Amino acid sequence: MQASIARNDDLAAETRRALRRLASAVAVVTCRDAAGRHAMTATAVSAMSMQPPSMIVCVNRANAFHAAIGRAQAFAINILHREQQRISVGCGGSLRGEDRFGVGAWDEARGVPVLVDAQAHIVCARDEQFDYGSHTIFVGRVITVGTSGTVDPLVYVDGRYTGLPGDALPAPLSEIDLLYQFAL
Repeated sequence: MQASIARNDDLAAETRRALRRLASAVAVVTCRDAAGRHAMTATAVSAMSMQPPSMIVCVNRANAFHAAIGRAQAFAINILHREQQRISVGCGGSLRGEDRFGVGAWDEARGVPVLVDAQAHIVCARDEQFDYGSHTIFVGRVITVGTSGTVDPLVYVDGRYTGLPGDALPAPLSEIDLLYQFAL
């Protein structure tokens, strides 16, 4: 049994080391419950489906945000701009509770806190949740979306914040180009 536990610990360490190489856009997930507003920095967010439009957020059950999102009827995924690192750090743990909303310009959409100048915010009605390992996967049905400014994401990779070089984004592809590209 000890060898199996040691192997699992080694595998977890190797997986963490590998995932440091996976660049991720940084988001702040927010919600509101009877106790107030809550926010958490996250990279474990993803689109789930476009039929219906839905998102997933993975939250460690040991995180205080876990209980709040579990009680909330809706949550928002605020996709941060490169210049919003301070918000990410604050919502990642350097600030607590309502103080997390003291950095940045916040408003409400469908009763959920949204960052006004985030690159995008996606508000979801909490639909499903599934426990797996140390985390819960929350599934949200998209109910409203907003975008702001240019595409210039805050990126987290190898334990650091960065952005994309200015010339990293080519001109957007048309729908026909996208269909052709993915048909191959």
